[in-house]
Amino acid sequence: MNNHIQFRVEPPENFEQLEALYGALGWNSLNLSVDDLMRMCNQSWYAVYAFDHHKLIGMGRVISDGVITGIVCGLGVLPEYQSKGVGKKLLSRIIDHCEQHRIVPQLMCVESLESYYEELGFKKFAVGMARTRT
Repeated sequence: MNNHIQFRVEPPENFEQLEALYGALGWNSLNLSVDDLMRMCNQSWYAVYAFDHHKLIGMGRVISDGVITGIVCGLGVLPEYQSKGVGKKLLSRIIDHCEQHRIVPQLMCVESLESYYEELGFKKFAVGMARTRT
């Protein structure tokens, strides 16, 4: 992994970088604004960001009741930095933070990512459902 990559809990100074990350991953189908993304991160129970120098290259966050359960969401890495261990390091920091606070980390993912998360200690336990916005 690149020696310049840093992991921090401080959000990016410019949330346009997060908008670019979401765009690069095809995650902004809801057309979230920079303000929406900033509010999303600031209202999360925990968030961690990966930077290459000052460039945001990845992030992950947890929404939680702060007592029992934390849902890992928004874990993503710019395509050109994928398969280099950045996502695993982000997830490791998330899991460590959850365990320090006795929170059980859970997540939802697409089927194609199940084996990735299983390799990292997650086990499939239920069928989830979501209602899409109309």
